[in-house]
Amino acid sequence: MPEATPQTGKDYERIARNINPGGWAIESDRPLSTLLGSCVAVCLFDPQLRLGGMNHFLLPSSSSANADIDMILNGDYSMEVLVNALLNKGAHKSRLIAKAFGGGTIISAIRMDIGGRNSTFAHEWLEREGIRLVASDFNGPWSRKIVFVPKTGEAFCRRIPITQSNVAEVAKAEYAYEQSLIIQKKSTEKKIELF
Repeated sequence: MPEATPQTGKDYERIARNINPGGWAIESDRPLSTLLGSCVAVCLFDPQLRLGGMNHFLLPSSSSANADIDMILNGDYSMEVLVNALLNKGAHKSRLIAKAFGGGTIISAIRMDIGGRNSTFAHEWLEREGIRLVASDFNGPWSRKIVFVPKTGEAFCRRIPITQSNVAEVAKAEYAYEQSLIIQKKSTEKKIELF
């Protein structure tokens, strides 16, 4: 007996490939998912190819302090990489449509409004690049679970009320990813010995 085709976001979530903070992926068959706090995920879809991708960025643009690490985590880089990967698979920029999510205020003590800056960046970047934003769910006092189905362009967004455990889970995922980048950078740095 053949397996049933997933019909709901939860069905797709069970078989989805998870995108971590700073990550991105292109797929044609397998759904993609991510958990967002103040971060933003943009889902791009080429309806003719039935191909799409998702990213997950933490900041609108990089700071000069940790440029190598920030590059991977920032929206400028994340959006360019996602679009270029789709173009390399045969997508056309003129056909791309976007669905974008996130930018929540998950810790009220933060006054920098990172979530608001991320959502503003996503709007401005897509408009500047001529990519139509057909659906979005930005800002607000919650985190979000996003599931994107690249084959159909469907996106599911589940708002998650903020609790201490939600905040801890999102913060832990973001911190773990940042630490893995720092370790990776240190292991690839070339040592120069002066004599």
